[in-house]
Amino acid sequence: MSKINYQFLKQISLFLLFLALFGCAKSDITQKLNIIFIMIDDLGYGDLGCYGSKINNTPNIDALSSQGILFTDYHSNGPMCTPTRASLMTGMYQYRFGKKFEAAIDGKKDYDTGMPSEALTIAEVLKKAGYATGMYGKWHLGYHPPYLPSNQGFDEFIGLGSGDGDHHTHIDRSGRKDWWYNNELKMEIGYSTDLITDHSINFIKTHKSEPFFLYVSHLSIHFPWQGPDDPPHRMEGNDYANDKWGIIHDKSNVSPHVKAMVESIDKGVGKIINTLSDLDLVENTLVIFTSDNGGYTHYANSFFNISSNGALRGQKTEIWEGGHRVPFIACWPGKIQPGSISNEVVLSMDMFPTFTELAKAEIPKNHHLDGISILSLLLNKNVLPKRSVCWKTGDERAIRKGKWKLCMIGESEPQLFDLSNDIGEKINLAKVNGDLVNQLTAEYFEWEKDVTANYK
Repeated sequence: MSKINYQFLKQISLFLLFLALFGCAKSDITQKLNIIFIMIDDLGYGDLGCYGSKINNTPNIDALSSQGILFTDYHSNGPMCTPTRASLMTGMYQYRFGKKFEAAIDGKKDYDTGMPSEALTIAEVLKKAGYATGMYGKWHLGYHPPYLPSNQGFDEFIGLGSGDGDHHTHIDRSGRKDWWYNNELKMEIGYSTDLITDHSINFIKTHKSEPFFLYVSHLSIHFPWQGPDDPPHRMEGNDYANDKWGIIHDKSNVSPHVKAMVESIDKGVGKIINTLSDLDLVENTLVIFTSDNGGYTHYANSFFNISSNGALRGQKTEIWEGGHRVPFIACWPGKIQPGSISNEVVLSMDMFPTFTELAKAEIPKNHHLDGISILSLLLNKNVLPKRSVCWKTGDERAIRKGKWKLCMIGESEPQLFDLSNDIGEKINLAKVNGDLVNQLTAEYFEWEKDVTANYK
C-alpha cells in the first residue's frame, strides 16, 4: 500500500474549504445587493439642508449625505420630467426616441403614446438578472397601458402615469382618474407621498430575501403645491389646464406649501431607511436620492418664492444650470466612504450602466449606451473619463466640456461660462474665447445630428 501524503490532503482540504466559503460569501453578497433609487419631482439644488437650505428641515436626507457621498455637479438629462425619466430608464439620450422627448409628454396630444415598447429598460435588464423590480409613484413615460411600467420590466407598479395629479384625489390635469395598480386603475385614499412610501416599504419587506431594484418616484414637489394638510383640489371630469397649481392663497409666497411637501418626503425617506435597518439590509443596499430636474422659483409671472436652486441661474424648463443641476446623494454603508463630496459631472443616463455593473447584469450587445458607469467613483473615488455632455429643449441648446459650458438660445449670441468659478453663469466669456466657442459649437451640432436622427 502506498504511503498516504497527509500534508497534501490537508492542503487540498483547506483549498476546497476556501473555495466553498468564498463561493458562499460571494453568493450571499450577490443575493443581497439591492438598489433603491429615490427621485423627487422638481426638487431644486438648494431645497435640502445638506445643500444649504435654511427653510426646509430634512434630517433624514441630510443623514444619507453624511453617511454617503454628496455630488455637487450632478445633472438631470433634461430640465423637465419626461426627458430625464426616459434617459434614466434606458441609459441613452432621450432625444433618440423622438422630438416629443425633449419636453414633458402631454396628457392630451400624447395621451395615446409613450416610450417605445421595444426600448430596453434598466428594470428589464435587472429582472433578467434575477432582481425583483418594483416602482411606486410617477412614471410620465406613458399615460395608460401598454405604456406603463408593468410592461417595461417592473414586477409591480403602483402610482400615476401622468405628469401631475392631485396629491389627495389622484385626479390628473385633464380630470381623469390616475392611480394604477399595474395595468388597472385602482384608486386609493391617501396623500401621494405617504402612499408611495408605504408601498415601497411593503415591497422591501416582501423581497427582503432576494435582490431587488426599487424605484421610488415621488410626485412631490410638483404642482398642485399641496402639503399633507393642504386641501384636495381636483375632481373627476374637470379640466385643470388653467388651474393646475392647487389652492394657493398667497401667490407671492408658495414656499410654505413646498416646505410641507419636502419635509413629508424627508419623513418617507426616514421610514425607508428604518425599514432597511430593521431587516438588516442597510449594508447590502445602495440608496440614491436625486431630482428629475431643477425647481421652479417662479411660474407664469403669477407664483413666486416656490423652490430654491441656490446660487444657480435659471429654473425648470431652462438649459441654465438651475434647470438641470440637481441634488444627488449615494449612500452605501461599508462601501461608500461617509461624508464624501464629489465634483465629477454625472447625468441621469449614467444610472443604467452603473446599476448593471453593480448587479453584474448582461446588457445585449445591440443596446446603445450614452451613459457611463460611476460605480468605481462611488466605491473607490476614481475619476471619470473625460467627455462632453449636451442638453436640448426647443431652441435652447447647451454643451458642457470640463469646466466650460456653452449656451445657445435661439438667435442670440452664444454665451460661454467657466463653471469652475462662475456657477451662477453670470460672466459671458464668449468674446474672448472665440476659438473655443467655435469648437464647442461644432461639437454640439455633431452630437445633435446623431441623437436627433429619428426626429420627424
